Amino acid sequence: MGKFKIGYRTAKTALGTGIAISIAQLLGLDFYASAGIIAILCIQNTKRKSLQVASARFLACALSLVFAYVFFEVIGYHPVAIGLLLLFFIPVTVMLKITEGIATSSVILLHVYSVEEYSLSLVANELSIVSIGIGVALIMNIYMPSVESELKRFQEEIEEKFTKVFTELAFYLRHGDNGWDGKEIPQAAQVLREAKSLSFRDVENHFKREENHYYFYFKMREKQLDVMERMLPIVSSIEQHVEQTEMIALFIDDLADSIHAGNTAYRFLQRLREMNELFQEMPLPETREEFESRASLRHLLKEFEQYLILKSEFAGLKSAA
Repeated sequence: MGKFKIGYRTAKTALGTGIAISIAQLLGLDFYASAGIIAILCIQNTKRKSLQVASARFLACALSLVFAYVFFEVIGYHPVAIGLLLLFFIPVTVMLKITEGIATSSVILLHVYSVEEYSLSLVANELSIVSIGIGVALIMNIYMPSVESELKRFQEEIEEKFTKVFTELAFYLRHGDNGWDGKEIPQAAQVLREAKSLSFRDVENHFKREENHYYFYFKMREKQLDVMERMLPIVSSIEQHVEQTEMIALFIDDLADSIHAGNTAYRFLQRLREMNELFQEMPLPETREEFESRASLRHLLKEFEQYLILKSEFAGLKSAA
């Protein structure tokens, strides 16, 4: 059995529904309970989404009143009229990109159908119900809890997993296989998916913000993870321990100790270039096995260069030291 939990959206929905119904009832509106239904439908996960849905629902409801007048007054208040009305109304909402309002509009249409009399007072009643439901929902959605701490936690979790992967790569270069199953790779991929989704939602909760530094950070880490996955078969193909192996293992150790949100990749890129120049000056391999190992190590350095370039293009998080 799952853990019982009341989230902030659930609390806002419950409170907003009660408030919307109370206001509609105090104003003496017919079908006042429908204001609560509309409030429930309009409370969303983000401020932008809430505003978009609210606009779509209001326009769709206003349009449905026009359709109701045309179809019910011409055909009559019969089930056939409802079917024909929806047959034309739904494609129009699709064309106008206000499909979120279909459910709300259906409630309004059924109100008109049940009254069996179209009048200005009925139109005013329905528009009032819609306005109250949407207005209360928008007010409820003004508050959105900060996700900064959760994004920070995702960042730290990703960096821990990257550190573990590099530590294992360095160990393999020095000592060979130690039974590491590489589980941190798929785990990191899962965390990155969740982190990107949350950071995008954070953007949607700020009308003046078009980007989120955390989103670009996690996107950068996702690309780096792809590079790290390519490193694994390269490292596992190295069979002979050569002089360059320890130098690269030390480089990986230092890199593992420097994984954070700041941007210090340029230092490691410079060190990588110096190491490549040093390898160029070293004697040529004497055996086929040494040649293959050194070739794999050079290939590995190329992947590390790509990894560091991705980081160098990232401006860094403001929260980084």
